[in-house]
Amino acid sequence: MSHVKMRCIYIFLLVLGILCLYFGMNSLTFFEEELPVFKKISGNFLQLPEVDCRQNSPFLVLLVTSSPSQVIARMTIRQTWGREMVVQGKQIKTFFLLGATTEQHEMTAMTQEGQQHRDIIQKDFTDVYFNLTLKTMMGMEWVHYFCPQATFVMKTDSDMFVNVHYLTELLLKKNRTTRFFTGFLKMNEFPIRKKFSKWFVSKLEYPWDKYPPFCSGTGYVFSSDVASQVYNVSDSVPFIKLEDVFVGLCLEKLNIKLEELHSEQTFFPEGLSFSTCRFKKIVACHFIKPPEMLAYWHALEISLGETCPGV
Repeated sequence: MSHVKMRCIYIFLLVLGILCLYFGMNSLTFFEEELPVFKKISGNFLQLPEVDCRQNSPFLVLLVTSSPSQVIARMTIRQTWGREMVVQGKQIKTFFLLGATTEQHEMTAMTQEGQQHRDIIQKDFTDVYFNLTLKTMMGMEWVHYFCPQATFVMKTDSDMFVNVHYLTELLLKKNRTTRFFTGFLKMNEFPIRKKFSKWFVSKLEYPWDKYPPFCSGTGYVFSSDVASQVYNVSDSVPFIKLEDVFVGLCLEKLNIKLEELHSEQTFFPEGLSFSTCRFKKIVACHFIKPPEMLAYWHALEISLGETCPGV
């Protein structure tokens, strides 16, 4: 009797093991297939700038991610590197990317600001840090539908200093107008699994152990055709809240390789001490507050015709 009982237990455990293996494999397949994806047709535009890129195609469009409360930063950018200008005969235009808020006074203020300056692109997603991917993809969508005639696009943030003069010079020298993407290259980055980190990403959100090559989200530049290609492929890659990684996933799918803009470093996501001669040869610098931005821009403007030692 005990022999029969042991045999039954053995068969039961064997069947249980097979069932666990079967459902384990199927659940893994389900996990891989059911990763969240970006939905291209999501949200409605609340504000669109009055610009006709077909009639007056800009050489460079600057898309600046901002938040409702950063009014002073936006005004400062409009007075400095973000004002509409012509550099070496090329038109530069700047637009601000914003989401929505539950505070009615902020929504009203953003609407009035957009009506005054005609430079705000806004959708109805909630404007929080972890919706930065939605905000960036809104910019890609806008270029795709409303301004594909632009030659280049730069996505950057409202605490960045951008030397549009040097950027234009380097882009003209590069002479690449298709499938081009550059910035501060991050070629060997890994997901942060520490839950209290600002950049924490769970295994559920991103199950792989390494990120594809991507550029720091503080500032990257690309030919305008890339905006359309990224937008079109965006619903076929796993959605991740880190917008620079998400764009990197799209570029990997498109087999678009990252390129250096210059042999010397020109993007500084960790910041850089100011000197006029140093900033003449950078494209973008992080952690710049409005008063500094005004001072740095003024210093660069009055030194445009001057040369620096060793240059």
